[in-house]
Amino acid sequence: MLSKNKQKIIVVGAGIGGLTAAALLAKRGYEVIVYDLALVAGGCASTFKRRGFTFDVGATQVAGLESGGIHDRIFRELEIELPEATHCDPACAVFLPDESEPINVWRDRQKWKHERQRQFPNSEPFWQFLEDLFWRSWRFQSRDPILPPRNLWDAWQLIKALRIDTLATVPYTFSTVGDALRGFGLANDKRLRTFLDLQLKLYSQVNAEETALLYAATALAVSQTPLGLFHLQGSMQVLSDRLVASIERDGGKVLMQHRVSEIKEKGKRKKVKVESLKTAETFWDEADHVVANVTVNNFVQLLGDATPKGYAQRVNHLKPASVAFVVYLGVDRAAIPKDCPPHLQFLEAYEGSPIDKPHSLFVSVSKEGDGRAPEGKATIIASEFTDAAIWYGDNDYLTLKQKFTERAIAQLSAYFHLNEQTIIHVEAATPQTFARYTGRDRGIVGGVGMRVSTFGPFGFANRTPLKNIWLVGDSTHPGEGTAGVSYSALTVVRQIEQLQ
Repeated sequence: MLSKNKQKIIVVGAGIGGLTAAALLAKRGYEVIVYDLALVAGGCASTFKRRGFTFDVGATQVAGLESGGIHDRIFRELEIELPEATHCDPACAVFLPDESEPINVWRDRQKWKHERQRQFPNSEPFWQFLEDLFWRSWRFQSRDPILPPRNLWDAWQLIKALRIDTLATVPYTFSTVGDALRGFGLANDKRLRTFLDLQLKLYSQVNAEETALLYAATALAVSQTPLGLFHLQGSMQVLSDRLVASIERDGGKVLMQHRVSEIKEKGKRKKVKVESLKTAETFWDEADHVVANVTVNNFVQLLGDATPKGYAQRVNHLKPASVAFVVYLGVDRAAIPKDCPPHLQFLEAYEGSPIDKPHSLFVSVSKEGDGRAPEGKATIIASEFTDAAIWYGDNDYLTLKQKFTERAIAQLSAYFHLNEQTIIHVEAATPQTFARYTGRDRGIVGGVGMRVSTFGPFGFANRTPLKNIWLVGDSTHPGEGTAGVSYSALTVVRQIEQLQ
């Protein structure tokens, strides 16, 4: 058997999941090369600059920076410093239709408890139930189980992570948040259900009725101490920049503007077809392992006819994944209300016609001195989930993009002071934009959706049906976000190391 420092590993995709896997593998002595089609690393957690403003492309907040959190653990192993960051407190201010006072998701657990009791009377037993599930699930997850297991070694890691208290969560494996609401007599509480729909859509990509209960218990508690959400100093790009530096320090390579179009098996070796977007040169590269940091949809496309039939059928039968429309505004600081939270959600209305559904915006606002805007200026990034079909159908693309932009700015103007004097720069990204710059199928954001059928033991495994071809990223356990994909990367590294 080759020693690990003779083993070569190709990583497809320089998102946070791919970079984390590459950095850990390089640190542990493997020969690593990363290919990505974009100009800069980071994927959906990268940035771009316009007129002195720095805009986070997609992800705008980070979990897992606390002591013992996934980023803290990984950066310690890599011997690199965690980026400077501040807590998001409140993590989000949620404005429901026709309400001027927000629901503030506070970091302090007691403060958040008082807030939800005031906002949602008679719901506290439901929240206490979720908190109990969260702590049981969190302790389980902290012991590094592998989900879903695909061989005896994986299964042993899962068994070792189990404790008596974990077994109390098992009866809820097939439950959704909607089931829990009905169980606590809250199914008809419109405000509570709407709030949960808005928050869960950010994390699980689906609403409360469909979100797996065990996933939701964690997603809804990650904002509070001793955990929390963080706002990075500078931009989200600092995460990927430090991972790239770690990879290169340990002898690995990160080649941007290189598109991988095929993954094939060549006996015990694997090979990928690579096109340099700079030179138009096409070549094949070989390795002992291939780690694909792509959506499961893209993964099937890369494998082509080599995809096992059952695997391809499962992917083809997935419900449509989320796509997003995003508006990036560079504004004068005067446009930002006093004491504006770093993250907000706005819902236009509770109900609407099937043709023109009420839309919600998730908004991120830069802080004074955080490196995202010149002095006296600020950035506002507003995203809304949208239907992919309308962006790939018969609609006039530019007209549709303009309509969405104007609608978003009009909705933002109800809170922010936006006018010709305060707006300095406007730019928008559609699902087609994300598809072009990230290569993600149809511009998908956030993975496959954390329904019961795709979460935990029923999700897509890092260990694929093809030996030594691995999948990381938000299509795998434990889901989306920089913390989720970093955990996915750590799992793959452990699995590869086990083979040595």
